[in-house]
Amino acid sequence: MPSPGPIVVVCTANICRSPMAEGLLAHALSGQADLLKNLKVISAGVAARPGEAVSENSVVALKKVGIDISRHRARPLTQEMLDQAVAVLVMTQGHRAMIELQAEPVPKQLHLFREFMPPAALKEIGDPFGGPLKLYEQSRDEMVEAIPSLLDYLRTLPLGA
Repeated sequence: MPSPGPIVVVCTANICRSPMAEGLLAHALSGQADLLKNLKVISAGVAARPGEAVSENSVVALKKVGIDISRHRARPLTQEMLDQAVAVLVMTQGHRAMIELQAEPVPKQLHLFREFMPPAALKEIGDPFGGPLKLYEQSRDEMVEAIPSLLDYLRTLPLGA
């Protein structure tokens, strides 16, 4: 049986939120005892400039939790990525809307990164671009908070044996 496609994490420019989410989710998956540990995570942006370096504050925010994303380079989201993805996770409703307007077909597993949080939780992760390190750390912490509910969701997907 072929291995499942990657999880694709999407933000705007692929230099702040989605690289952080990619690093955090890949780290969380690597510690799982089930099929989840074999899933690959990639990130992309709906308006990314290919090859742009990850923002320094994103690097610092993740270094503080022991994850190095300094070598990440931005890449635009492609239809091929969407077609191969086992799940597509976006930061905002705006990102979801852009994908729904432009993708053909629209991925079946298209969700907000925080969609599986309890109903009272904020579902979107705001863009820290250009803000102070504290804003990047807040985005990071919002992602970390969502990971247990994301892992539960990913376990419901047909990932093969």
